[in-house]
Amino acid sequence: MNKNITYEVKNIRLPIIPMRGIWIFPNTIIHFDVGRDISINALNESMIKDSLIFLTAQKDASIDEPKIGDFYDTGVIAEIKQTLKLPNGNMRILVEGISRAEAKEFIFEDNYIQAELKEYVYNEEKVVLDDNLKAITRLVVNDAKEYISLNPNISTEMILPILEQDDPSRLADIVASYINLEGDDYFNIIKELDIYKRLEILHGILLKEIEYLKIEEEINKKVSKQISKNQREYYLKEQLMAIRQELGEDDDEEIAFKYTEQLKKLKLNKKSEEHVLKEINRLNILSPGSPDVNVIRSYVEEILSLPWNKTTKEKYDIKKARDILEEDHYGLEDVKERVLEFIAVKKMTKGLKGPILCLVGPPGVGKTSIVKSIARATNRNFVSMRLGGVRDEAEIRGHRKTYIGAMPGRIIKLMEDAGTTNPVFLLDEIDKLSSDFRGDPASALLEVLDPAQNDAFIDNYIEIPFDLSKVMFVTTANSLNTIPAALLDRMEIIRISGYTEFEKLNIAEKYLIPKQVKEHGLKPNQFSISTDSVKKMITNYTREAGVRNLERLISKAVRKAVMDIVEKNKKAVRISLRNLEKYIGNVKIVDDDIPKEDMVGVVNGLAWTETGGEILTIEATVMEGSGKVQLTGMLGDVMKESAMAAVSFIRSNQEKLGIKGEFYKNKDIHLHFPEGAVPKDGPSAGVSIITALVSALSGKKVSHDIAMTGEITLRGRVLPIGGVKEKVLAANRYGIKNIILPKANEKDVELIPNKVRKLLQFSYVETIDEVLNLAIKES
Repeated sequence: MNKNITYEVKNIRLPIIPMRGIWIFPNTIIHFDVGRDISINALNESMIKDSLIFLTAQKDASIDEPKIGDFYDTGVIAEIKQTLKLPNGNMRILVEGISRAEAKEFIFEDNYIQAELKEYVYNEEKVVLDDNLKAITRLVVNDAKEYISLNPNISTEMILPILEQDDPSRLADIVASYINLEGDDYFNIIKELDIYKRLEILHGILLKEIEYLKIEEEINKKVSKQISKNQREYYLKEQLMAIRQELGEDDDEEIAFKYTEQLKKLKLNKKSEEHVLKEINRLNILSPGSPDVNVIRSYVEEILSLPWNKTTKEKYDIKKARDILEEDHYGLEDVKERVLEFIAVKKMTKGLKGPILCLVGPPGVGKTSIVKSIARATNRNFVSMRLGGVRDEAEIRGHRKTYIGAMPGRIIKLMEDAGTTNPVFLLDEIDKLSSDFRGDPASALLEVLDPAQNDAFIDNYIEIPFDLSKVMFVTTANSLNTIPAALLDRMEIIRISGYTEFEKLNIAEKYLIPKQVKEHGLKPNQFSISTDSVKKMITNYTREAGVRNLERLISKAVRKAVMDIVEKNKKAVRISLRNLEKYIGNVKIVDDDIPKEDMVGVVNGLAWTETGGEILTIEATVMEGSGKVQLTGMLGDVMKESAMAAVSFIRSNQEKLGIKGEFYKNKDIHLHFPEGAVPKDGPSAGVSIITALVSALSGKKVSHDIAMTGEITLRGRVLPIGGVKEKVLAANRYGIKNIILPKANEKDVELIPNKVRKLLQFSYVETIDEVLNLAIKES
């Protein structure tokens, strides 16, 4: 017999982890939990150094604090691949066996054990494959195959490729790792360096294990024959029938038949029907107590409840649609016109795919109610999905039905609620979508909102395509800045600006007051409010782009009126300027919000926000100092850069602007933007900042009845900006009549209602010199 000891010997010192009932061999990967202090400390020591650890089996697994002699002196050097801290404080580690090793000396450190080891590094090239070694190798391979065929706990597909190992040493170690070994058997295999002897030991163990498995198989056959198959099925079915009769449940076969009949009525395409039918047929195969039964029933019932082929008869009567839009909304002429165009094209094409409309505007301007009117005008059902704060992709696409608590995404659930395949589907606040480690819902919406793809939308739960191409998707947003570009590209933007005071007055009298009177249970003749009172609500209580706060005020007034009618037995309540404060409280917004007289260093700027346009008062002051420029008011980077550009422009044109002295050396400048808690950013404050600084440095006053907006350059050019309509409406709300705009924005003024334009005086400028000539008064 040829001696096959093919190892190189090395000396190494490593920490030890004693293993309890777990065996590891070279060339194998296992994971196990480490909980004892000496083991965790050894693990930590190993991770600090080279991630190598000595693993040896403990002779008695019940010993919690092993001493020298309680574990074998031969084991495996392993590399730590991965660690995971468990909630109970234990560590779960993944290790790969590298080589055999023998401990020559154990050293007890303060809190762990180390060993001086003799490592046996295997060298495959030195193996001599003589006849004896080949024969014992074939015996072990045949034993392993028979062992696998008898052992139901080992996957044949997983282990058979391993048995084709060319190296007999690795073959022995891998086969041994799949056997339930006793401690002594493990030790005999791990300590044996001679490959032939190791295979011989393994052959003996396998023969013994095969005999045990054969005995177990014979015992199982004898027990199984005691109850014949027919008797067993009859007994179980009788029991199941009795239980279901008590519970009042249907038989699985009856349920499956009922599901099949309902499925045929849906008229799905062949592939989808086969998929669902396969799930229904599984109900007949599964045991009644199987948890999969409820999963399948929930899944099939969800499929059957969806409106696969149900539609409402759409109406595209332009005249009726116009009447409905006029009845539901005052103003918004450009929005109504675009909606009517959309309906007209739908009528002509009879099934135009897209576009997806996106209504963008500040809160309270009626975006959601417009979408409801579209549904009413086209005779479609209406459903809405609020996207604010949605950050889990499964909210859109659903969960796999195999997960615990799985359910369809909200798109499919709302289609079920709609009951038809052609509703008007509102995706509200699409700019408020979020994303995190659970996925990006905005990306999931790309398929939903793409007319070229959404005819075969697949929810993770229902697993078969659902046609969304007939759905009229409409989205709403306050701002476009946070909508991903790819998603924005799929939508047609319709901007809704704020209302004028005249429009708000009409909305309040025609819609809001009658609505609140009805909701609070009053009759029309029991409550009235004067036009002057509504105007005061608009100008002195609310300064908003929409009418949401105005509606709250009217609701408050109606509630107080109800109290008077109920408590004081009044027949009716009339609100006028005389008693307005009694019903809605003291004036909240006074006329002192903006300067009422010309002042040095104070300028009215115009700003755009997600809630509409606003007046932004900018204050500048100059003090003795060393040339510092201080900015306050929670400003963004772009606005800070505008301020720096303004200072540079003034320095380079100091003489022309009439500013004397070296202010940039002996003066400190402080620019302040009130409402410091509100973030402010954007380039359009540039002209306002320069005007305030020039006024403060020259001591000349700024006209208080002028508001301005525009971006500046270092050469003094005034560049165009956005949000002109919202800014002009804000100036109108605050009673400012003179507005300075960039020349390039002159075309945007045409979008402003005529009634507002007639009240205002516009000055269009191309350079900062023109702005200063208009805004700064000569002493």
